Amino acid sequence: MSKFYYRVKQKIFIGINIPSKAKKRLVSAMGKWQELPIKFTREDKLHLTVLFLGYLEEDLIPEICEKVKKACENEDIFDVEFDSIGLAPSKEKPQMIWLQGLPNENLLKIHEKLEKELGLFVAPKKSFRPHITLGRIRKFKWEVLDQQPEISEKFQLIVTADSIDVMSGNFEKGENEYTILDSCQLK
Repeated sequence: MSKFYYRVKQKIFIGINIPSKAKKRLVSAMGKWQELPIKFTREDKLHLTVLFLGYLEEDLIPEICEKVKKACENEDIFDVEFDSIGLAPSKEKPQMIWLQGLPNENLLKIHEKLEKELGLFVAPKKSFRPHITLGRIRKFKWEVLDQQPEISEKFQLIVTADSIDVMSGNFEKGENEYTILDSCQLK
C-alpha cells in the first residue's frame, strides 16, 4: 500500500498595503457602479500587487520572506501616484475595474530586485505601471447587458509605500482572505 502525501500550497504575492483613508476613498468612488455585474474587492482587501508568485508550498515561505527582506533592505520610502479608474485589460474585453497608476521608477527597481533575488529575473523592463484591482467583471452577466458600460474617469490618489509585504491569499467561503506573512519596512 502506497502513502499519499498532500503538500499544502498557498497563493503567495508581494504587495503594498494602502492606508485605510485611501481605501475609504476608493470604496466611495466604486459606489456609482454598484448596480453593474462586478464583484467588488472588499475595502480591507485593497492593495497594490508588486509581484505575484503563485501557489507555493508552505515550506518555501520562510526563504521567500528572507529574500524579500534582502531585496528591500536598502530601499527608501516612496510615493505611488494613481490617476484614473478604468476597465482592464481593455475596454473591449474587460476582466476587471482598476485604479491605474503612473509609471513608477521606485516600483520598477523593487520589482526587478525581487525578481532577481527570487530567481525569476528574465529581462529588464522599461517601466512598472501599478494598479489596484477594485473589482472583477462577472463576464456572462456583463456580456448580456443591453449596453456595455463605459468606466473611465480621473481619480487622483497618492499612496506612500513604507513597507513591502509578503502576503498569502486563501479562498474560503466565496471570499479571498489575505494574510500578511511578513512585512519589510523601507527606510
